[in-house]
Parts: sequence; structure tokens; C-alpha cells
Amino acid sequence: MHVYEILKRPVVTEKSGDLGEQGKYVFEVDRRANKALVKQAVEKAFDVSVLNVNIMVMKPKMGRYGRRVVIKKSAWKKAIVTLAPGDRIEFFEGV
Repeated sequence: MHVYEILKRPVVTEKSGDLGEQGKYVFEVDRRANKALVKQAVEKAFDVSVLNVNIMVMKPKMGRYGRRVVIKKSAWKKAIVTLAPGDRIEFFEGV
């Protein structure tokens, strides 16, 4: 898989912003990706050193259109990447 197939998008929330201060960054990743692939993708894409990768599968949720139409939003995989001290990912700055 290509680097940008593994890393789909950064997850920008209040909690991920607080983790950014600790040197941890949150990404939505491909469902087929494992810890080793995520580590290689982040190191190659952002030129940083990765110390640790935690991965979790976020459960699907139910959504609605109007009063009766119920849809199921698909499950997705989230990765929390811990960087070496002194390394930063710049596009998260000021978010």
C-alpha cells in the first residue's frame, strides 16, 4: 500500500489537540493497516521518528435521514502515533 492509502486523514478534535501537546497525533487509517505499516507511513510522509503506535477500531454508528430512514455508518480504524521527543508534525500547528 502507498503511504497516502494508509493514512486517510488527521483526526482533529479537542482530545486529539490535547494529545498533540504530548507528542501524540491521531490519524484515520485504512482498515487493512497494521501498526508496522502505520509507523512506516508516518515516518516516510512527515520525516519524523515514531516511538509507538496504538490502533483501535471505532464501532459503526446509526444515523438518520428525516424521520424514518435509518442508515448505518461504517466502522473505521484510528491510530494514535507517539513521536520521539523533539519531533513535530507541522500541519497540526494552530489547529
